[in-house]
Amino acid sequence: MEAINAVHVSEPGLVVVDVAAADDETAFAFHAALAAQWATTSVERTTRDAGQAGVRLRCYLNLRQPVNPPASQRGEALT
Repeated sequence: MEAINAVHVSEPGLVVVDVAAADDETAFAFHAALAAQWATTSVERTTRDAGQAGVRLRCYLNLRQPVNPPASQRGEALT
């Protein structure tokens, strides 16, 4: 994988996630779980390291931008 660029973690709440998984399906499922909660980059493919088992995937998250914010952040009354 490429080195992490300083701009990707230049502020609190920005995260670089490197995933190692047994297969593409598992890596993409994990990414989908992250993307359901936070703003994240899209991913189209995984990479394989020669001589290593499994696949790798990198994505970038912004924890400051929840996709499904709590009701209190949406201005809804809590019940």
